[in-house]
Amino acid sequence: MFRPGLSSLLALSLTSFPALANDADQADTKLEQLVVVSFDGAHDNKLWEKSRAMAKRTGAHFTYFLSCTFLMTKENRKSYQAPHEKRGKSNVGFAPDNSDVITRLDHIWQARAEGHDLGSHACGHFDGAKWSADDWAQEFDFFRNTLRDAWKNAGVEEREPLEWRDFVEKDVVGFRAPYLSSSPALDKALRDFGFGYDASPVSKGPTVPGKSDGLVRFALPLIPEGPSARPVVAMDYNLYVRHSRGKEDVGNSATYEERTLAAYRAAFEKQYSGERIPLQLGFHFVEMNGGAYWRALDRFLTETCSKPDVACVSHREAMDIMTKRAKAVETTSEGL
Repeated sequence: MFRPGLSSLLALSLTSFPALANDADQADTKLEQLVVVSFDGAHDNKLWEKSRAMAKRTGAHFTYFLSCTFLMTKENRKSYQAPHEKRGKSNVGFAPDNSDVITRLDHIWQARAEGHDLGSHACGHFDGAKWSADDWAQEFDFFRNTLRDAWKNAGVEEREPLEWRDFVEKDVVGFRAPYLSSSPALDKALRDFGFGYDASPVSKGPTVPGKSDGLVRFALPLIPEGPSARPVVAMDYNLYVRHSRGKEDVGNSATYEERTLAAYRAAFEKQYSGERIPLQLGFHFVEMNGGAYWRALDRFLTETCSKPDVACVSHREAMDIMTKRAKAVETTSEGL
């Protein structure tokens, strides 16, 4: 989630993928419009089921940013040590039992087979703005080791898929910081640890993802919302704070759903009929205000993903698509 007032908007001093800016000029057809949807936390197993069903119904692929303490039970929470925190502490809790962990692991593996992307949301959901690069490296180690050994720790080592460890070591290449709280130390730690992309930044509007020092940067945009079209970060938690000051208001759930859907539609149409910069939307595994934001997402994807020249993709897929575009432009330029 993005904590209002935590920090000013993160600056994006990046080198954009040249293809997104230039290859539309070299062809008569427009770029494919990318829609990139992600979920932070990835814990509630019922919402794993719900999101995967939504994806199958709409043709979308998602990014799931997992908090690794949901692969630890309350009984073994003392195995986790976050930087500068008490041992066994987590801001988001732990799994209630091994059965819950095993079900989550099954969802992760099935989601991978369905084309979804698993990224890291660190472990205990702490604000690491003041952490050092070594602190972050410690947290990243906990994440990778916990994910790698999760089947064994849950007592079902015999159920671990054959390719599980390769998946953990090679396929989990994306990260989003808790509270979207970034720093130069985090940047260094991400590069040193071998991450391919960072989805922590926020931008004033849809922005062409950029590449800097080997890391692709995806930014959640501010989008106009509500009767006065005031900008808000395109994330369910920020809409929740905007609409009901962060308190459940189920009585107005339908109103919040319609406002959210209208904001998504407007943000999409501006890009779809214009520059076709990827549109990124963020969510959590919590159905706030009676599920208003998840319902709006479902309706938005249902009507959007089937449109011509639209691809509803994960961050990993978007990164791969843009890399291929950039290489194609370089090849074309070399031949001129």
